[in-house]
Amino acid sequence: MVEKDYKLYGTKILNLKTQEIGLLIYLWENKFADKTVDFATCVDKNGKCYNIELDNIRGFEDDFEK
Repeated sequence: MVEKDYKLYGTKILNLKTQEIGLLIYLWENKFADKTVDFATCVDKNGKCYNIELDNIRGFEDDFEK
């Protein structure tokens, strides 16, 4: 069973593959045959959920909120 970590729920992220902003839902580990890769489940601006490697997202901060 996959353990889901909801500590960063709702964090605004930048998807480095598509350059789109989204929200992080939870983090989890994907265990491949030879290694474990950290993944995140996120939602895009259209409400579609997707899984992405943690290395391919970055926390995002709006300049307007400062």
